[in-house]
Amino acid sequence: MSLLANVAVVFVAVSHIGFLILEMFLWDHPVGRKIFQMTPEQSKFSATLAANQGLYNGFLAAGLLWGLGSNNLEFKLFFLICVVVAGLYGGFTANRTIWVIQALPALVALILNYAAFA
Repeated sequence: MSLLANVAVVFVAVSHIGFLILEMFLWDHPVGRKIFQMTPEQSKFSATLAANQGLYNGFLAAGLLWGLGSNNLEFKLFFLICVVVAGLYGGFTANRTIWVIQALPALVALILNYAAFA
C-alpha cells in the first residue's frame, strides 16, 4: 500500500510540474492558447497572472517531492490537502474540469497515504 501511495504522490507532483511548465512557459504560445482556447490577445493579457499560478504549482510539486523524499507523512498530507483545496477552488471559480484533473488525483493520493500509515 505504501508503494501505491507514493506513486500517487509522484503523479500529483509531476502533474503540477506540468502545470508549471504550461502556465509559466507555454501560456502565451500556440500550445497554451490551444489548450486553454485563448486568442493571442487573451494569452498576452493574462500571461503574468498565469506565470504566478505556475510558480505556485511548482511550490506544491516541490513540497510533495520533499515529503516523498523524507518519507514524512504529515508533510505529504499537508501538501496534498493544499492541492485538493486549490483544485476545489479552481473548479468552483474557473473550470469544473479542474476537479478531475487536480483535486481528484490529490484526494486519491491523500486517502492512499493516510491508509498506508494508519
